[in-house]
Amino acid sequence: MIVILKPEATESLVKDIVSQIESLGLQAHLSRGQFRTVIGVVGEEVKVDPEHLKSINGVEQVVPIMKPYKLASREFHKEDTVIEIACPQGGVVKVGGPHCVAIAGPCAAEDEAMVFQLAREVKQAGATVLRGGAYKPRTSPYSFQGHGEDALKWLRDAGRENNMPVITEVMDTRHVQIIEKYTDIFQIGARNMQNFNLLFEIGRTRKPVVLKRGLAGSISEWLMSAEYVLSQGNRQVILCERGIKTFEQSLRYTLDLSAVPVVKQLSHLPIIVDPSHAAGDRQYVPSLARAAIAAGADGVMVECHDNPAKAMCDGPQALLPDVFASLMKDLIAIAGVLRRSFSGAADSTSRQSAGAAMGHNVF
Repeated sequence: MIVILKPEATESLVKDIVSQIESLGLQAHLSRGQFRTVIGVVGEEVKVDPEHLKSINGVEQVVPIMKPYKLASREFHKEDTVIEIACPQGGVVKVGGPHCVAIAGPCAAEDEAMVFQLAREVKQAGATVLRGGAYKPRTSPYSFQGHGEDALKWLRDAGRENNMPVITEVMDTRHVQIIEKYTDIFQIGARNMQNFNLLFEIGRTRKPVVLKRGLAGSISEWLMSAEYVLSQGNRQVILCERGIKTFEQSLRYTLDLSAVPVVKQLSHLPIIVDPSHAAGDRQYVPSLARAAIAAGADGVMVECHDNPAKAMCDGPQALLPDVFASLMKDLIAIAGVLRRSFSGAADSTSRQSAGAAMGHNVF
């Protein structure tokens, strides 16, 4: 349930109600809106008497949350959550609300030189977050598995040079501490959407996390996975739609763009889209990325490579940097039509106002 306080509720009253809730063995989570403070009550709600809470001076309303995901629901937090990610040299990248984000980089950090080169190229094109894999989950145990800590160091240093936060995937609870030393954002891959031990462990950190939807996961199950992270105190969850398994065989997965408006209705959490992993084929990635922003997504995560034919993994889906640069112009134009902007975009790209970009054929 949620306890909605009156606008004049004092901090001492908020603390008193939180104390009463916690004394019952329940968790109390604050959500502060523009006009109201809401306290989310999580746990066995049979332990709390709604009538008692209603009788407390300063409480306006006590409302049950019908969704199984409490903290992720829009009932708990009406406004869109905006997540701020600090840049290494100052400034922030914002995700959510009016702010879109462009995340780009290689599937895997193959060597130091390629990471630095690609970081410079995607930054110049308009990306504001650098992606790259250090520990790679592969279908075959004989495939390239990543360079581990060395790759984390390359990504961190390339991010610092270009003032870009870094995102990399964490696959195992044993890797959380070492990855936390180097990354700015954790990524939970599709195969780990319901790795609840890993979700709990990431929830105990205080770094943003991108949570990908499982390839057979429903939207409700996906939001319940986000609840695992939120329940541990980490409120910086970004959802990522990356395609689901269907009977269609034309592409690797079916990108479920309908998930974007549905999630927007059900949850306050930002949602981005990964068209690269959905398509598995670079020729379709720009169209899917454009459609994602048009559908209301809070950003895209795209794989890029200077020589996809020689990429150590997922080369067929990687965009060349110049193709990504052209795509970014389209995405900025589409976002402008929707009165949104790409947060922290590179100067060479962000100077294009929506009006100037309207002459560019974005579809």
